[in-house]
Amino acid sequence: MNKLFRLVTVSVAVMLIAALVVIPTSAQDQCCEGGIIVEGNLGGDPATMNPVLSSDTASSRVIGLMQVGFLGVDVEQAIIAPNQPGALVKDWTVSEDGLTYTFSLRDDLAWSDGTPITSADVAYAWEAIKLGAEGTLDVPASYIIDPTGASGILDVTFPDDYTVVVQMASAECTSLSYAGSLSVVPAHVLPEDITTLMDAEFNLNPTVTSGVFNFGELRPGEQVSLIGNPNYSDATLGFVNPTGYIYKSVPDMTVMVEQFLASELNVIDGPSVARRQDIRNTDAQVYPYPGNAWDYMAFNQADPNNPQNAFDEAGNPIDQGHHPIFGDVRVRQAIAKAVDVDALVSAAVFNEGSRMTSFIIPSSWAYHSELPPIALDVEGAKALLAEAGWADSNGDGVLEATADAMYAEEGSELTFTLYTNQGNTRREAIGTLIQDQLTQIGFRVDFQTIDFNTLLDIMDSQTFDSIILGWRNGYPDDPDATQLFTPGSDVIPGGSNFTSYNNPRFTELNTQAKNVPGCDPAERATYYHEMQAIMQEDLPYLWLFTQDGMYAAAAGMTGFDPRPSQMLWNVDTWALSTP
Repeated sequence: MNKLFRLVTVSVAVMLIAALVVIPTSAQDQCCEGGIIVEGNLGGDPATMNPVLSSDTASSRVIGLMQVGFLGVDVEQAIIAPNQPGALVKDWTVSEDGLTYTFSLRDDLAWSDGTPITSADVAYAWEAIKLGAEGTLDVPASYIIDPTGASGILDVTFPDDYTVVVQMASAECTSLSYAGSLSVVPAHVLPEDITTLMDAEFNLNPTVTSGVFNFGELRPGEQVSLIGNPNYSDATLGFVNPTGYIYKSVPDMTVMVEQFLASELNVIDGPSVARRQDIRNTDAQVYPYPGNAWDYMAFNQADPNNPQNAFDEAGNPIDQGHHPIFGDVRVRQAIAKAVDVDALVSAAVFNEGSRMTSFIIPSSWAYHSELPPIALDVEGAKALLAEAGWADSNGDGVLEATADAMYAEEGSELTFTLYTNQGNTRREAIGTLIQDQLTQIGFRVDFQTIDFNTLLDIMDSQTFDSIILGWRNGYPDDPDATQLFTPGSDVIPGGSNFTSYNNPRFTELNTQAKNVPGCDPAERATYYHEMQAIMQEDLPYLWLFTQDGMYAAAAGMTGFDPRPSQMLWNVDTWALSTP
């Protein structure tokens, strides 16, 4: 079940059991006696059950339970790895120039109707992806084909039934993640004319599967019912334990938690932070983990009154000026010492968060676990501001720039506008606390909550002082910092390096980390560790916290043993014990 990018009791009420198609006696003798798993679904009905067309959460969940993937993930290391259960690829080799990946496929996997799974099932998906890139089909993975040919996948060929050759546009280690977007679909039951794929009956009635469960039925607005697959060859126990899986529609998170507490659901993914203690107060099995979504306070380091790209069309650096306050790293460091991040975690997410020490999330394979967070030191913050040329000359509690200030006009106040998106109660709480805490060291903070799209326009135009927003990383985590923190991404409008951060040593290390020969994660991690230390000093963002995830299962659910972002990796072993 640990497939790439799949963020995936007998005593259950009779109505739920009846929702499953009856399993033949011969199949029951082999497997599927562990009871019915029931999970709540907030995302509405699955839009499709075709892996190559899926993009919504509900579809991805159901597909991940029914189908094998192309590449697999080692859930202990959270990295793409060869020969993983529930994945088609057995191993691969990389050419000397790093551009050609030759994937060897397993020859022991079959669809539920007995048809062998071969490279033809990947070839069908590749043809659909190419049609998506042309605009003929709506295929989310079409992004892996870059029209400029500068990144992504250039071509995929299939020399035999169990070999797939992928030609990459670049030799960077991140190229492997593009191959992870290839799908495995049952070509023998899908339309010969791929242009008609959007209308295929299979999309909402998958007659053949390859994963832990087979399709039972879809009741729109109610639930998706799946049946244990007696022929799943990667079952850890030699057979699939659960009888079935019901993905039950619920209207909102409050109802979901109440249904879990009432045993109408026996597993829950991501309950609201305000209700997690209610779950902990029961005998449920609870698994908290550092999540992959994180909040930050970003500092504009360039002149907000004259925004400029980092480079001109010829690739020459452009003078971007300096932000009068945040252009001085000592001011950013003072803020980092003055903000009580632990207090933010307590107030904003009921302590359901994990501090960020730098730009890489704690659950990442590249995380620098020995780098401590910046310690709260209010007096140290005041000393840094004094060193940076700020003093309270009139005794009103707000500091003013002295002649020693690096970029601010002498006599100007230490005041700035801090934006976040209106209606996000978590970020509103963060902003209010930061405003109060910075007031204590001499700042005047104009904290404003504004329309989200308006905020994005301000961010993209780089006309802001500071903003509170967040990012969500993928799984497995790709720590590449090119998009967020290198000057090539400092483009107006819309570049993700909207703080205009530019440290040549950091950029050099980022390039080296992406191009390690052989792409060994341990070797790459040494570069990322140094980069995290640099970012903790430079502080283009004030690193706040990840929002912790939480999985929970009924006390009687055996086999429940999640990993971060991987609740269902061993779902084939789960069973509900009977009283």
